Amino acid sequence: MHHPYTPYVIKSFKHDGHLHRKWLQNWLVPEHLLLPEHKKESIMVFINSQTKIQEADGKEWVSRIPGISFFIPGVWHNVVALLEENGVRYYCNVASPPYVTGNVLTYIDYDLDVILLPNGDVQVVDEEEYERHRIHYHYSEAVHLKVQRGLEAVLQRIGEGAAPFNDSWVLECYERWKAQQDGGELP
Repeated sequence: MHHPYTPYVIKSFKHDGHLHRKWLQNWLVPEHLLLPEHKKESIMVFINSQTKIQEADGKEWVSRIPGISFFIPGVWHNVVALLEENGVRYYCNVASPPYVTGNVLTYIDYDLDVILLPNGDVQVVDEEEYERHRIHYHYSEAVHLKVQRGLEAVLQRIGEGAAPFNDSWVLECYERWKAQQDGGELP
């Protein structure tokens, strides 16, 4: 049986095109394991665990916390569910829609982040960084509006408990992948 999970590299860039960060090993979850609400929006779901992360300056480190990333075509935010010891923390990047070419997914990171904590608290962070970069990188009014809409949309998704905010599925998805890594069906 071949490996049902496909490896991808995920790269985020800044508005001027310079590389922000690279996640070197991410496994695309096969479509038949997704929920109907994922399929409805053609959400791409990736799992990473102890992946090597490369910063813009070339510095590399290894992520200690497993993450499940959700990328939605045409949508100005993406979501990473971090499987921490005290529960799932969702880190939502306000960002350009994902662009996929071959086994590489890229997006532009627009600084603003929304964090949903395991206890349900929601924090919007990096607003100063956004304002700074807005001036520095000369974000157009069109980009600014899309970023604001992306922020509103992710807050609305969280408020409604819509996909991909579903702890039990996130945990199940990770456990299934892990069991397979640990000798379920090897490549």
